[in-house]
Parts: sequence; structure tokens; C-alpha cells
Amino acid sequence: MTATLGTTRPGPQRLPAAIIALGLASLFNDIGTEMIFPLLPAFVASLGAAPAFLGLVEGLADATSSLLKLASGYVAEGRSKKRIVLLGYGLASSVRPLVALATAPWHVLAVRVTDRVGKGIRTSPRDALIADSVPKEQAGRAFGFHSAMDHAGAVIGPLLGTGLLALGWQVRSVFWFALVPGILAMLALFTVREPKPPAVVARASGRAGPALPSSLRRYYGVLALFSLGNSSDAFLLLRAKDLGVRVVAIPALWALFNLAKVLSARYGGAWSDKIARSKLIVAGWGVYALTYLAFGVANRAWQVWLLFVVYGLYYGLTEPAEKALVRDLAPAEARGRAYGFYNFVIGVSAVPAGVLTGWLWQTWSPLVALATGSALALVAALTLARMSFARTAGVM
Repeated sequence: MTATLGTTRPGPQRLPAAIIALGLASLFNDIGTEMIFPLLPAFVASLGAAPAFLGLVEGLADATSSLLKLASGYVAEGRSKKRIVLLGYGLASSVRPLVALATAPWHVLAVRVTDRVGKGIRTSPRDALIADSVPKEQAGRAFGFHSAMDHAGAVIGPLLGTGLLALGWQVRSVFWFALVPGILAMLALFTVREPKPPAVVARASGRAGPALPSSLRRYYGVLALFSLGNSSDAFLLLRAKDLGVRVVAIPALWALFNLAKVLSARYGGAWSDKIARSKLIVAGWGVYALTYLAFGVANRAWQVWLLFVVYGLYYGLTEPAEKALVRDLAPAEARGRAYGFYNFVIGVSAVPAGVLTGWLWQTWSPLVALATGSALALVAALTLARMSFARTAGVM
């Protein structure tokens, strides 16, 4: 990115040190998480739990995380966001390796839910801290960098866990080793220098924070519409298996998918600083709609590998731009609440999305389920495109 996008210096514009540190924290944290997560289904089964119990574990974990993302956004206004982020990462990093001590399924449930509590505490304040640390013209690149680091952890973590198992480590030893990237994540966070946000001034003077603008609330509405069709990626892995991808190849497919997300997020964030963010989101949702439909009509295993790469592009086009658009629309002193609602809307929509897709999958067919997600994405994209036009005209 050159000086024309917000700096008077010649040459590439560097991201602030705080953004780099937050990205490294996310990288190390996700390495620790993804070392453990792929091993949990077999581990829980070895403790005598039925598959339904694993669904209960993940459902409770995600529900808890979604509620806390909303609450922590409120708490972050007028307070040190860095301290809340440290608390969230610290809780997750310290409790995650304790799954190695589990001797009953409910032990895994307790650890997993507590881990997600940490995620819920940190996510919205972290997003607001990223937004506070960069000017508008760098927001997309900052969120793109952070997403890329996050997805890189999802590539490295499973590969590291697999490598340790191949060296003869026991599963519980791999769980204990997850403490190491957690410590590295905390060390990166301690280097972050937090800018003093306008919210501190507003609360100190006794004034309540401003209401979120109607344009932002309408944006949440269209995000909820899209999210209703954005079911768990586990359905796509199930589709891959149905189309002939061998179980032993699934980790490699997942790593390839996350690698595509790393590359696309890195460049997608920068693009959203150069063109209208809403246009990039509409394009990304269009890619999602086409890819989901293609997953439904695919009939060969090799097609799955190509589709997962294309599906990774959707993440890069949308994740950084969606978060940067929240920054554009929200008052600076209300960013904690703004990101709290953003993360809550996406998280809470995952439950009905999963139920709807699962019901259609089982009652009708994978094609019907995936085509429904495609249709909802297309409607959301058209709605957002119309909203963007209205906003340009001064209506939104």
C-alpha cells in the first residue's frame, strides 16, 4: 500500500505495532486451539461419550461465547480494552491444556466451555482495539492481517498436532503442549500499547455513549439474513466424505482450505481500503452463493478440493471488509458495543442456521440444504447492494 492511502512517507505503509502484536497473539492462540480441536471427537468417544454429547459440548460452547461477545462489547466502553483482551486470552490459554486431565466426558465439556468463555470475553474488545489503532484508510488491511494470522494458526495447529502424534506422543501430551503457544500469545499481548479511545473521555465526563446509528442497525439485519444460510463448515466436510474424499485426506483438505483463507484475507483486507467495502462484501457473498450451490451439484471427489479453495476466497473478501465497515459506521466512542452486536449477530445466527441446514439435509437432500444457503446468501447480497446505493444517495 502506498502513500496515497494515508501516509506522507514514500514506500509501503506499515501497520502499527499493536496490530502486529494482536495478530501474533491470534496466531499462537489458534495454534493451541487447533492442535486440540481435531483430536476431541475421538478423545471424547474414548471416554465413553456418544456423538450427541460432542454436539452438546460445541453447542453450549458457541452459545456461551456469543452471549459474552455482546456483553464484553458493552463492558469495553470507557475501560481498557487491552486488559479485557488479556483476561480473555489468559483464561483460554490456561484452561485449554487441562483437557489432558479429563477422565470423564463432562470434564471435556467444562474445559471447552471455559475456553469459549475466554473467546467471548476477548473478541469484541479486541476488534474494537484493532479499530482504535488504525485510521480508516488502513482498517481493512489491519483486519485482513489479523484474519490471515488467525487462519494461519488453523493451518499450523493441526499439522503440529499431527506431527507430534507421528513422533510417538500420546494424545494427552499433545494437549499439554498446547500451553506453549498460549504462553507465546500472552507475551505478544503484553507488548500492545493501547491508544486512549474517545469512550474514555465520554464516560469520564458522565455522558452516556451515543446510540448506534440506524445504518449500522440495518447492516446487522442483513448480516443476520446472510448468517441464517451460513451453516457450519462441518456440513461441507460431510459432503466431501459423501463425494469420495477419504477420511485420512480430510486434514490435508482442511489445511488447504485454511491456507486459501490466509492468502485471501491478506489481500482482501487491502482491497477493502481501495474500493467500497460493501461492494467487496457483496462480491464475497456472491462467491459463497455460487460455491454452496456447486457443492450441492458436485459429483466427483476432485471437485471438492477445487471448491474448498474457492470457498476460502469468500472468507478473504468478506471477513476484513465486514469488520472494517462496522468501524466506518459506528461512532468511535461506541465501538465496543458495535463489535459486540456484530459478533453476537453472527454467533447467535449459527444455531438456527445449523438446525435449518441439518433438517433440510436429512429430510430432503444435501443439494436442497446447500441450495437454500446459497439462496439466502444471494438475497442478502442483493439487499446489501441496495442499501449501499441508498446510503450513497444520502438515504441510509
